[in-house]
Amino acid sequence: MRIVVALGGNALQERGAPMTVQNQRANVAKACAALAPIAQEHQLVISHGNGPQVGLLALQAAAYDHTSEYPFDVLGAQTEGMIGYMIEQELGNRLPFEKSIATILTMTEVDPADPAFTDPTKFVGPVYDADEARRLAVLRGWVVKPDGDHWRRVVPSPMPQRIFELSTIKTLVEADTVVICAGGGGIPTMYQPGSRKLIGVDAVIDKDRASAVLARDLKADSLVIATDADAVYTGWGTPEQRAIMLVHPDTLANFDFPAGSMGPKVEAAIDFARNTGRDAFIGSLTELPALLDGTAGTRVSVTANGVAYR
Repeated sequence: MRIVVALGGNALQERGAPMTVQNQRANVAKACAALAPIAQEHQLVISHGNGPQVGLLALQAAAYDHTSEYPFDVLGAQTEGMIGYMIEQELGNRLPFEKSIATILTMTEVDPADPAFTDPTKFVGPVYDADEARRLAVLRGWVVKPDGDHWRRVVPSPMPQRIFELSTIKTLVEADTVVICAGGGGIPTMYQPGSRKLIGVDAVIDKDRASAVLARDLKADSLVIATDADAVYTGWGTPEQRAIMLVHPDTLANFDFPAGSMGPKVEAAIDFARNTGRDAFIGSLTELPALLDGTAGTRVSVTANGVAYR
């Protein structure tokens, strides 16, 4: 099978934990322990989030002086290399020496007229309490929003249109190479209106939406969206919360999920299932084999009859 696994930024960096290299390596190692058996049996493409990492790089650049602030397309490229390096190394330590692994710097096209540019929703960087978040918003001109019990910075998250390096990725996958790509949703790029000049965009593309586009265009058999939640829940945080086991994409589209967290994952799963007729899975990376056989997490399938709960 050809499987695209999208690793959440918070699956690589535990929520609220210090963003040290040691912590990130430890989390990448856990992720690769789950990915290695899949890589030995299937064609594997790995995408990953970068919200915590790109936010940290932005803070580091801004701390130097105001003229040193880097746009998010450049920071996205930096995180693709950094996280890709860690995944390559940790996954390579668990696979046969002859197994090829490659990280591809990936550019993703967005529409300059996307309404997301006027309504930032993508969380980046560390978590703050409400007072500190509001102070930083005034100091740095940020937009901040609540993320669970904490507050975080948000930036525009335009919809991905296509992956520019698709042909290269496909060639490598067909050569049995594990490919790490579309990191952080890919480097946001667009054509200048009225021209064919490609430029970077100061935004962060949602990696789940980009992964759905990638999986669709690669004709993947499955899309796995790995997160720090073990499934998709209805009524989350209430006494009536229930874990969805199996659901038709049209049924899932009738539920409401937070735009800054589970919402994009659900939308990506719905889009992939609808556009390809193949299954998408949402759940914990540590349960990856069980996810793929439908005994853990949430399976989104056009063969489902409505919704079934665990």
